[in-house]
Amino acid sequence: MQNTLYQYFGRYCLLLLLALISTQLHAKEVIEPKNLVSISDAWVRPTNPGQEVGAAYMTFLSKQDLTLVSIESSMTDSVEIHNMTMENGVMKMRMLENLALKAGEPYKLAPGGYHLMLFDLKKPLTVGEQVRFTLHFKSTAKSNINNKNHQKNSPDYKQTINVMVQAPPESATH
Repeated sequence: MQNTLYQYFGRYCLLLLLALISTQLHAKEVIEPKNLVSISDAWVRPTNPGQEVGAAYMTFLSKQDLTLVSIESSMTDSVEIHNMTMENGVMKMRMLENLALKAGEPYKLAPGGYHLMLFDLKKPLTVGEQVRFTLHFKSTAKSNINNKNHQKNSPDYKQTINVMVQAPPESATH
């Protein structure tokens, strides 16, 4: 009888331990989503000496509906999302507060369209150097993205990338 009680207790403890471990693994996935946004074709346009404004381009592919709400950069304290359009033969540029990304749909930032503007550069951007960007996203739906220190208006997810300064690809129109 005592043997059976120890076996039962041992199995119960093992089951509890396995449940606790699987809960912790699941919680880690929820708190720290990996590769939620795929970023490809990223490049930064080189600048001339004295030029205080730069531009960056890339393509986003998100696994869920997200909104890009802010960007930080190693080369400046001011990065904005911009869009360029042609109106009556005149190129117009406007700043956007954010950029909505739909799950599974590529979103291309390219010359002559959407792009990131880097203002008040710390130094000219030269070919071959790296620029670090930290992109902050908010979920557009109720999701499983959580931060340990989540605040009401804080971004839900951030991703840091290093982007090479390079001459515009031949396919760039601007």
